[in-house]
Amino acid sequence: MEDSVSEIDLVIERLRQFAAARSWERFHTPKNLATALVVESAELAEIFQWLTPEESIDVMATEEAAFRVRDEIADVLAYLLQIADVCGVDPIAALNAKIDRNETRFAKTT
Repeated sequence: MEDSVSEIDLVIERLRQFAAARSWERFHTPKNLATALVVESAELAEIFQWLTPEESIDVMATEEAAFRVRDEIADVLAYLLQIADVCGVDPIAALNAKIDRNETRFAKTT
């Protein structure tokens, strides 16, 4: 099988380089990254906090709201990928394993 670099691997490397260029690696501990992930997740949730279910479905209809949603999703994903990297977790493998467990756990019975 040919070894290839995934898009996620490239993004993780960009995040590493970004942090290294600013000498931030010492701050990127699992604790700090997990905390930052929670904060950014809360900022994403804040966008939807007082919307009705119907309004939340249409949140991407205005460019300002769509920009905010994309920006917060990017922040959440960046911190998630960084904590996975620091902890040595392959995020795609971890997600696939979790989906496999959930398919077994929540198997449809007919």
